[in-house]
Amino acid sequence: MRNIRDEDPMSNEEQVTATVKSGRSFSAVWILPLISLAVGIWMFYQYESNQGTLITLHVQTADGLEAGKTEIRARDVKVGVVTDVQLNKDYSAIVVKARMDKSADRMLKEDATFWVVKPRIGREGVTGLGTLLSGAYIALRPGESDKSQNTFNVLDVPPIAPPDAKGLRVVLTSKKAGALSVGDPVLFEGYTVGRVEKVGFDLQKEKASYQLFIFRPYDALVTTESRFLLTSGVHIQMNAQGINVDIASLESLVSGGVSFMVPEGQPKGYPVTEQMTAFELYDDLKQVREQIYHKVIEYALLFGESVRGLNPGAPVEYRGIRIGTVEKVPLHLTDKKQGFASKQIPVLIHIEVERIMDPDVSITAEELKTALSNEFEHGLRATLKTGNLLTGALFIDTDFYPDEVGKEFLSTYRGYDHFPTVSGEFVQFQRQIGGILNKLNRLPVEGVLTSLEETLDASQETMATLNSAGKELDGLIQRLDGLLAQDGAQNLPQELRDTLEELQRTLRGFNPDSELYQKLQEALSGFNDAMDGFSPLMKKLNQKPNSLIFGESQLSDPIPVKGEP
Repeated sequence: MRNIRDEDPMSNEEQVTATVKSGRSFSAVWILPLISLAVGIWMFYQYESNQGTLITLHVQTADGLEAGKTEIRARDVKVGVVTDVQLNKDYSAIVVKARMDKSADRMLKEDATFWVVKPRIGREGVTGLGTLLSGAYIALRPGESDKSQNTFNVLDVPPIAPPDAKGLRVVLTSKKAGALSVGDPVLFEGYTVGRVEKVGFDLQKEKASYQLFIFRPYDALVTTESRFLLTSGVHIQMNAQGINVDIASLESLVSGGVSFMVPEGQPKGYPVTEQMTAFELYDDLKQVREQIYHKVIEYALLFGESVRGLNPGAPVEYRGIRIGTVEKVPLHLTDKKQGFASKQIPVLIHIEVERIMDPDVSITAEELKTALSNEFEHGLRATLKTGNLLTGALFIDTDFYPDEVGKEFLSTYRGYDHFPTVSGEFVQFQRQIGGILNKLNRLPVEGVLTSLEETLDASQETMATLNSAGKELDGLIQRLDGLLAQDGAQNLPQELRDTLEELQRTLRGFNPDSELYQKLQEALSGFNDAMDGFSPLMKKLNQKPNSLIFGESQLSDPIPVKGEP
């Protein structure tokens, strides 16, 4: 473009106008920073795209966990690392942040399981020894669920079985918490077929819950009639055949466990196939056998004596055969009207129909109740007896008492059917001893002693009289012999002579040298000695009438003391 000059007629100078041209808008100086920025963005994108998910783990203790060092492994392959370890807001737990590898994202499902692997000494032995050199790490068991999750609770101990393991999971409920621990064995006929998987407590039911995992193929052993009971490891039984000691397994002896079985005489039932089926946990085999009886009759018993030693669960027997169980002691203690004045303590028992009747015999509880009512008319009664002399435990025994036949009894007591009772053996023994003592106290001991003393005196006088009479008798016999020896006696009538000779023979029989006299004297001497020996006894009875039963208390030995000067 050419410059156009305009001439001003008033000026001799030329005016020049600038020409505007557009320059370049980008400088080569900015090329290098832009390339660096693009490379950085690309590297950040590659880093973020290769990074796995950031997960949150909740643990109870951070022992052995370090940020940047502690690894997360799945089947001993590293799939992540711990990035941060800190306390939560209320200081109740440890919050662990961990960065997972990209390849581990598919493992983070809601049923995934985490636990800390470190050296442990437990029921299964010593585990995690390899971490002594490498340090603790967090193990991951991948989940199989379709729902992803990035927040997990870390288990205190390794899990017993994976969620997809082949087997059966059952839940046991018990009133006792702490009876089992995670890892305890599940036994069948002494063989370990499973493990305790979880332990918890149901706040609503106020019962402890224990989740068991039974490995396949042993899960087929669990049926609808199976009973689960605690196993102490050793069972000692004393019976007429001797002492029997049964040990389930060495592991159960150390740590305990749980076993299951079908009670003898019960049907096998059907195999359990539904997961998390609930069962009740029993304390021992005795409790299992007591709980298999479903048809029961409730009776109230009234005792006019102490029931100390009678506890719920005590047996109710008929001539040594168990027919029921004590349910409640006491049923109640007092009422508003009588208070303690009733002098009778009620006890609730259950008569178990299956214990009495043969399983093949069909009978209802009402029919059995009617039959027992008829037996009450014939003297069937219940009484307390001692079952264990060492512990003082009592049980209830039933039997027929002929003296009770025809006596009246209550038919019901506060809505319960009444089972008539009689006093126990100890109460009857006390009453008998009391009766004997009362009779002894009423004995006329003083009068008997007086009569004995008079008898002794009379016997002594009799012996003295016999001695003097014996001397006189000797003289009479001698005179009679002289009379019969005279010549004039031959002229006496025959009847008179016979009478004199008979008198002579009779008198000779009472001669001190005769056998009859000797026997009479020995009898009197023996009687005299017996009276002398019996006299101290009667004096003792007069002083303490009950000494014949309870004996004489031992007097303490005298203690010598210093005499006064």
